[in-house]
Amino acid sequence: MTDLRLNPIYAEMPVTVFEHMSGLARSLGAINLGQGFPDTPPPPALTAAAIRAMETRSQQYPPSMGVPELRDAVAAYYGRTQGLALTREQVVVTSGATEAIAAAILAVVGAGDEVLLFSPAYDAYAPLVRRAGGVPVFIPLSPPDWRYDEARIRAAISPRTRALILNDPLNPTGSVASPEELALLARIACEHDLVAICDEVWEAVRFDGLAHRSLLAEPGMAERAIKIGSAGKIFGATGWKVGWMVGDAALTTVLAKAHQFLTFTTPPMLQWAAAEGLADPAITDALHAEWSASRGVLIEGLSAAGFAVLANKATWFACIDLPASGIAIDDRTFSERAVREAGVASIPLSALWEGDGGPTTILRLCHCKPPAMLEDALARLSAWRASL
Repeated sequence: MTDLRLNPIYAEMPVTVFEHMSGLARSLGAINLGQGFPDTPPPPALTAAAIRAMETRSQQYPPSMGVPELRDAVAAYYGRTQGLALTREQVVVTSGATEAIAAAILAVVGAGDEVLLFSPAYDAYAPLVRRAGGVPVFIPLSPPDWRYDEARIRAAISPRTRALILNDPLNPTGSVASPEELALLARIACEHDLVAICDEVWEAVRFDGLAHRSLLAEPGMAERAIKIGSAGKIFGATGWKVGWMVGDAALTTVLAKAHQFLTFTTPPMLQWAAAEGLADPAITDALHAEWSASRGVLIEGLSAAGFAVLANKATWFACIDLPASGIAIDDRTFSERAVREAGVASIPLSALWEGDGGPTTILRLCHCKPPAMLEDALARLSAWRASL
C-alpha cells in the first residue's frame, strides 16, 4: 500500500467508545443503552416546523452566525429560563455542540497553552485541545459526589494555564455543580485570567427541581465565559446537530471567525424549527416529563435487580457501582461482555477518563428510552448477572 503520510494524530486514534459500543449493538442486535439518544422521534410540533420551513423558506446558505430568528430565540430562552440578559449579537449558531466546543477551543487556545479539564470528561475535549496546540491538564473528580476540589484545581494551575472547560451538568455522572462550586470556579478564573468554556448542553435535563445556573452568570464571568448549548439535547433530536455559543459580543466576534472555517453554517430549516421550539415551553415541559418517567423506570429497575445506582440529578444517564453491586469485574470487561452475552450495550466510565487514579468499576446506562425497551434491558441484565 502507498505510504500516504497521514496525520498520526488521527491515523493512530481509536474510534470513540460511543461509536464502538453502538456499532456492537447494531451488529449484535443488542439494546443500546450506551450512546445517549432517545429512540423516539422529536416532538411532532418540531418536525412540523422543520417541514414547514423546508417547504416555504430558503434552503440556501444562511448567515454564518445563524438565522436571526434562532439567535433571538436563544437569547430569549435563556432570559426566560436562566435570567440571562442577552442579545442576538452574543449568539453564534453552530452545527452541534461539539462543533461549538471545537470553535471555542480554536479561538482561545494557542500553542503551549494549558487547559484545565475535569475527569471524567466528554472524550472530545482533550483531542481538540491537543489539535489546537494546547496541553490538557486533568483534574480528577472523585465518586460518589464528583465535587470540585479547590486545592486540586489550584495545584493544577501554572503560568501557562489559559482556560478551563466545565461540563455542568456533568456527563457521564449526572452530577450538578453546587452554587458554592460555581462561585469557586468563577473566583479562580478571574484571579488567574482564565477563559471558561462552559459545556452546558444538559441544562434543560435536570431532575432536582432547580433551574440551571450558568457559570456565565457568576460575578466577573460575563467577559470570560463561553456558554455552549444544544437543541439536540433540549429537544431530544440529537441528529439535528444544532448548537450555539453564547458570550460577550467581543468574544463571539472571535468565536464566529473560528466557526466560519469549520462548518461555516447550519441547515436553515432546522434553525427555524429550533427557534419555534425554544419559544414554546410546552414542548420542553412534555419532554422533561417523559424523560423523568423513563429515568424512574431504569433507576428503580436497576435497584430492584440489586445494582447499586449512584445518585444523579441530571442528564440522560445513570451510573452503577459494580463492586457495590457485588460484581467483581472492571467496567470495560462488564461492558464488553454485557453487550455480547446479555444483549445490552453500555459505556464504561473509565473510557471517559484520562490521567491517573480514575475509577475502573463504574458503568453508564442511558435512560431516555421507551419504558418497554428499558424493562427488556433490565430483564436481560438481571438474568445475565445471575450467571456471572
